[in-house]
Amino acid sequence: MAGAGLLVLKRRIRSITSTQKITKAMGLVATSKLRKTREQLALNEKYYNHFNKIMADAVVGVEDYNVFTHGNKSDKKLYIILASDSGLCGGFNSNVVNEAANALNKDRENSLVITVGQKGKIYLKRHKYETAAEFVDISDVPTLEEAAMITNKALDMYTDGEVGEVYVVYTKFFSAVKQVVTVDKVLPIEKAEGAAVNTFIKIEPAAENLISEVALLYFKQKLLNHMINAKASEQGSRMQAMDGATKNADDLLDALKIRFNRERQGVITQEITEIVGGAEAL
Repeated sequence: MAGAGLLVLKRRIRSITSTQKITKAMGLVATSKLRKTREQLALNEKYYNHFNKIMADAVVGVEDYNVFTHGNKSDKKLYIILASDSGLCGGFNSNVVNEAANALNKDRENSLVITVGQKGKIYLKRHKYETAAEFVDISDVPTLEEAAMITNKALDMYTDGEVGEVYVVYTKFFSAVKQVVTVDKVLPIEKAEGAAVNTFIKIEPAAENLISEVALLYFKQKLLNHMINAKASEQGSRMQAMDGATKNADDLLDALKIRFNRERQGVITQEITEIVGGAEAL
């Protein structure tokens, strides 16, 4: 039948239009969530940067052995991988897990993993990586309580000597169009290159005692900052992915509408030809 092709095209146009409405809505939701996360990140960055400066001065002053600055005897490494709980965010998760896999494969036997997010958990289980713990359903704007749950587990493993180094694999947020996957060594706390004791600062109690007292707080704040960076990156990546999908739907609809109009024109021409032919035959 001449109109059969038109019916198929109509269904496709209707289907793509419905999909486009969904991608537009998801893009708007991602934009709204990104704005909230960026506001929280801006606030957190100020505290995080000041805290890091204080810790840097304290670490330089540590002279005696301290497990948080000198490490322990374990050869194992712990990687905390920050992925997302849901998909449709472009290459966000694949970039994170690929970077994590590169680090893990260097010494797989001595590497342990804590996954944050469903997507990272699924990937690592599929590739049979050993996980020490799994955390899912993280808030769109991560909280200190959520960071504390992960920190407590990792810090217990470190202080018990199960692991000798702790890394966080996360996506650092720069802008809605630029995010960079980063592997940050959290423990043991390292001295900055070229750092020297600041004679104008007097630390009380002694630096060794101070580090031991604030190590948990330091780790929590560092992880919280990385989690907020990761969430902002996830929403930025999702916003880009949905915008791209919406534009692709526009292009596809334009092509289908042109094709539909041509086919309809062909059907009309055929019908006119048949009418004229019938009239001539009469």
